[in-house]
Amino acid sequence: CLGLIESLGEYYPEAQWQRCMVHFYRNVFSVVPKGKVKQVAAMLKAIHAQEDRQAAQEKADAVVAKLKALKLPAAAELVREGIGETPTYYAFPDRHHRQIRTNNPLERIMREIRRRSRVVGCFPDGRSALMLAAARLRYIAGTKWGTRRYMNMERLKELQQERQEAVLVSA
Repeated sequence: CLGLIESLGEYYPEAQWQRCMVHFYRNVFSVVPKGKVKQVAAMLKAIHAQEDRQAAQEKADAVVAKLKALKLPAAAELVREGIGETPTYYAFPDRHHRQIRTNNPLERIMREIRRRSRVVGCFPDGRSALMLAAARLRYIAGTKWGTRRYMNMERLKELQQERQEAVLVSA
């Protein structure tokens, strides 16, 4: 059985993987002493404050070296291994960066479902838990929050068309 990341390539071959920056930061902070978390947080934020993906990668390499110098090899290794999954948003228009970098709407929905399921406590079977989650999702989809547009996709469609035209010209 394929996992989420592995199945993306099979079912959505053109999809790009963007790891949530907040979760990436939390993973790094989990191996950093509490006294150095603010310093490491500033370093990680500096990576994602760069203008493009290449500059972000160069900054990440510098951060890895600095973490090693601070005697934080586990944090350096996590940054080195995981940084390739976090700057995917640079391939999209600037106005979409904030929405692509994190998965806040999904987190909000999951928090709401978790809150509702805790009220119930114990479910007789998995089907009843699924029914509760589906009912909550249907409710959210029908509210103003569920129907508002998260991103303006017009610029993204233009960008996709430009890329397709560039491929046709180069072929």
